[in-house]
Amino acid sequence: MLSTAKPFFAFGAAFVALAILSSCSSGPAGPAKGTPAFYWQAAGETFKAGDTIKTLDHLDQILATDNDYSARALPWALVLTAGMAAGYGELADSYETGGRVNKTAPMSFRRPITDYRSSANRFSLQFAEHAAKLDKVKGDAVPLTFGYPAGTAAPVAALAKLASGVVLSDPEAEAAQKRAIERGVILAACRMAGAPDDTAKTEAILKTPDAKVARPAFLLAVAQILFDESQLYGPSKLDDPEKVVIFCQRALDALKNVPESKERKALATKIQNVLKKATIKA
Repeated sequence: MLSTAKPFFAFGAAFVALAILSSCSSGPAGPAKGTPAFYWQAAGETFKAGDTIKTLDHLDQILATDNDYSARALPWALVLTAGMAAGYGELADSYETGGRVNKTAPMSFRRPITDYRSSANRFSLQFAEHAAKLDKVKGDAVPLTFGYPAGTAAPVAALAKLASGVVLSDPEAEAAQKRAIERGVILAACRMAGAPDDTAKTEAILKTPDAKVARPAFLLAVAQILFDESQLYGPSKLDDPEKVVIFCQRALDALKNVPESKERKALATKIQNVLKKATIKA
């Protein structure tokens, strides 16, 4: 009796396992690979993991066409490109300051300055390109449905050390780069949420599933970031007056749909002053 029961029991166990696997595989399928829904889901996963580059890659796939996710992907991409440009810019500036102090190891500072400014340029141009598409986001409010970024907005301690002329070890330099980008993205999110430098308020705004910000506040933030990015092309950095003019003009274009305010007036004055100097030099 026992010898015949074992095969029967094994068959029954296999049947139950097969049934379980079958029921699992018949569950709801995820978005089809290569669709905007697929890239939106992937962007959410990589963003939570703190992988800014992959998140931006997924968003770029969405923004390659007009679809149901474009209006939500565009503000998100603007936050990431602005934050990365700022992070790389801060890294380059810190290395430049440190290089002036430390005269004994010039190559430890010069190469990173070039590399980081090149990256800042890349993401600044990408930001400006995305900003030109904001008319595709309709309505009086701009969606910010991506959640609060990973990391902290606290100043990067290693960059202060670097600026004092200390050469960072490879692990320290890598960690500083990661932290600078995280900080840049968080501060960009704060500005675009209408709460510059206020991380607590920004986190409260972004934790809601349907987070949004008034369009004028978002446009003011975009204009400010375009102006800040124009400084990358000044004579002491990349020395490209043509891009200074382009970024400043795009900043003024963004301000056209922002109501009069103290902040708007102050920013417009700064932009006009830079444009006058750039035009004279050109």
